[in-house]
Amino acid sequence: MTDSKSIDEQHLNRIIQNVVEELGENPQRKPRASAPPPPPQLEPTSGDGLFPDPDSAVAAATRAFHELSDMPLERRKHIIEAMRATAREHAHVLAQFAVEETGMGRVEDKVQKNLLVANKTPGPEFLFTDAKSGDNGLMITEFAPYGIIAAITPSTNPAATVINNGISMISAGNAVVFNAHPGAARVSAYTVQLLNRAIQSAGGPKNLLTCVEHPTIESAQALMTHKGVRLLAVTGGAGVVRQAMKSGKRAVCAGPGNPPVVVDDTANLEQAGRDVVRGGSFDNNLVCTTEKTCIVLESVVDDLVDAMTRHGGYLITSWQLRRLMKSILAEDRGPGTYSVMNKEFIGQNASVLLKELGINVGPEVRQVVAVVEPDHQLVWSEQMMPIMPVVPVRDIYAAIDLAVESEHGFRHTAVIHSKNVDHMTMMARAMDCSIFVKNGPNLAGLGWGGEGYTTMTIASPTGEGM
Repeated sequence: MTDSKSIDEQHLNRIIQNVVEELGENPQRKPRASAPPPPPQLEPTSGDGLFPDPDSAVAAATRAFHELSDMPLERRKHIIEAMRATAREHAHVLAQFAVEETGMGRVEDKVQKNLLVANKTPGPEFLFTDAKSGDNGLMITEFAPYGIIAAITPSTNPAATVINNGISMISAGNAVVFNAHPGAARVSAYTVQLLNRAIQSAGGPKNLLTCVEHPTIESAQALMTHKGVRLLAVTGGAGVVRQAMKSGKRAVCAGPGNPPVVVDDTANLEQAGRDVVRGGSFDNNLVCTTEKTCIVLESVVDDLVDAMTRHGGYLITSWQLRRLMKSILAEDRGPGTYSVMNKEFIGQNASVLLKELGINVGPEVRQVVAVVEPDHQLVWSEQMMPIMPVVPVRDIYAAIDLAVESEHGFRHTAVIHSKNVDHMTMMARAMDCSIFVKNGPNLAGLGWGGEGYTTMTIASPTGEGM
């Protein structure tokens, strides 16, 4: 058996050093031209959860599930606390590793995501027994596990999704087999290893979390149809969601989002401007819940944009936007359409986008801001990069109508900044989405700076929501 370290010591030290440097200096990241360093050699039989194929991963998880089923709930609580502690301890390293491997996002924001899921993912405390008594006896309702869950995870939130899914699913008594996005295979596998070690340190079984070490589309499809898997949890785009829903299994699916934010003329514009930049630029807009379009009453658009520029936004002109669109669009399907974004710019810093215009800015600029017409491609497309289209409209009715239409019926996430209760209620009912935030950044709906719990799998397509 080889050394159980998941990453060779030299590579791990380099990651830690980069974390310190990036958190201190916050350098602008350009789209990567070079390949990431070669993957570390990992030991698949050490109990850390890495396996060469879906069959062996499911078999190991099944054995672990039966062991967990024989353990008391108190042991499970200790397991979850150990997982949380390990996730907190390695939040920085995992963030740096994710940015290094995928070439997307901001280290300091991924650190916050990792800490968020470590601290606020629902655990065993959500398991409760419901008892009803009457003249005819007593009825007790208790939660029971599914068994083996196959989890498909993305490249945008790789470590955070593994931590979040792992904590919540084990809390409910399940074992999990992960098939990560191939572009985030290494950091996802490393996260699985860290969590497995935490589980074992708390007296839990080996391989309670497993993963396909070199995941592919084919391995994901194999898991979706595997007879040993009872439940699918899919965090990804529309294509993988459709595939999961055709599997014949119960599927909890988190699909795409295009969250709008509406700002009316009663809003605290300074707060709204700060929150739109803060939320829309978080991890360079990779999170599916973050603001993608800002729809504002035309009477206050200038004041809102001014506030955005005071809080990290950089306003560009219409002709500059036309130039930039030639770079950031891979396929322009025309006004009012869901166009395809250029992958080279997804998850990049605002400075990378502005450099396409010959503009050099410092790290204080987090978001590009552009005032556009309602049919602009950015309004109708999930950009996943820090550029915010701001759309002036005549009144609240036009604002809500555009918010509903441009969200494409995903029923994912939306936000309003307003002091008018009627406006807030009207939009909440019209959007009918999984997360609706009033007077805060969208991330507040995930518990970041807000109340409530956290999930990285927001299942709007299949109806489970948070």
